[in-house]
Amino acid sequence: MLFFVIAIVAAVLGARGVAGLSVTVAKWLVIVFLVLAVISVLL
Repeated sequence: MLFFVIAIVAAVLGARGVAGLSVTVAKWLVIVFLVLAVISVLL
């Protein structure tokens, strides 16, 4: 959520590189969270 907010603020301010990086990091964090959630449910 934090990276999503940072991405929105950066996009509004015009820092496209920072916004893209934040979105990329946020996507990876979501993927990691989903994988860990599935593993914890299966165990």
